Amino acid sequence: MATVQNLYSTRVKDGDIARDDAQKAVLPELDRIADAASAPPPRKKWFAFGKQPEPPKGLYLWGGVGRGKSMLMDLLVEAADAPKRRVHFHAFMQEIHAGMNAARAKGVDDALAPVADAVAREVRLLAFDEMQITDITDAMIVGRLFERLFEAGVLIVTTSNRPPDDLYKDGLNRQLFMPFITLIKDRLVVRELTSPTDYRQDRLNGEQVYFTPADAKAKAGMDALWSQMTGRSNAEQLTPLVLKVKGRDVELPDFANGVGRASFWDLCGSALGPADYLSIAEAVDALFLESIPCLGASNFNQAKRFVTLIDALYEAKVRLVASAADEPENLYIEGTGSFEFERTASRLREMQDADWGKE
Repeated sequence: MATVQNLYSTRVKDGDIARDDAQKAVLPELDRIADAASAPPPRKKWFAFGKQPEPPKGLYLWGGVGRGKSMLMDLLVEAADAPKRRVHFHAFMQEIHAGMNAARAKGVDDALAPVADAVAREVRLLAFDEMQITDITDAMIVGRLFERLFEAGVLIVTTSNRPPDDLYKDGLNRQLFMPFITLIKDRLVVRELTSPTDYRQDRLNGEQVYFTPADAKAKAGMDALWSQMTGRSNAEQLTPLVLKVKGRDVELPDFANGVGRASFWDLCGSALGPADYLSIAEAVDALFLESIPCLGASNFNQAKRFVTLIDALYEAKVRLVASAADEPENLYIEGTGSFEFERTASRLREMQDADWGKE
């Protein structure tokens, strides 16, 4: 069985990745988990004497955007010889909600129990990418879900851009969420990936990220960057990301490796508001936004939403790759709101800079 450290060394030797001391420091922890996942779960003692065996701990790996967290998780999943699954946290929670709804339809009192038990039967290692809690419903479910998975002997590994104490920060009724943070610290080893290099940002250095006009050439350019950023071909089936915001579904039509993709009309053509755009900005590291039209009185409401979207992305330091009908300064040149749009145009211009968003 290949170890995570061997896989990492091979990738470095082949030139697929650059050697990074911060990443290498985490490799022994990943190999520990791969070994634990491959071994049978510790058997509980059914008699009163003797201490119960300590279950192996999982891992909570956090750090800035583009530091290689997802890549390291890929190596762990490849190395682990056990029933395993790697899934984006938001997508997994969507599945949990769907399963609970189905259980309720059958009259099950505790709808979470059969859903969690089904997951536990299928996997020994569950690898979550991009753990973020932005919805009160998820916040109330996730603690009980993890407790049941831990009890069943599932090893959990998750990545996040935030330390555990910052999960669901400033969220509604956050005090009810605090026991989950304690659970994470108790059952997962918490490690920060402190690499000074943002590898995802580096992939865009020197690349064109704003395409105009929004024609076939622009689409080809965005497709090439999409493949470069996500490792996915453009021929692959779309993978939507559905975010729960105040009980509503907000959908990004395509999502992979922390990068979302949508058209202007997907995100600004329907009645979305600041909370929706903040949730999108929380969920992605980069956003591909296609076909931004010229704006004015005829699409004033869509223009206002676009301004709010750009503000949310800008404040969250989300990289933007966009195609548009014209340069930022020419998108909204007359009518109510055109003066206020000057700030948005300035931000769109600033977000094209190669160094924008670097910490």
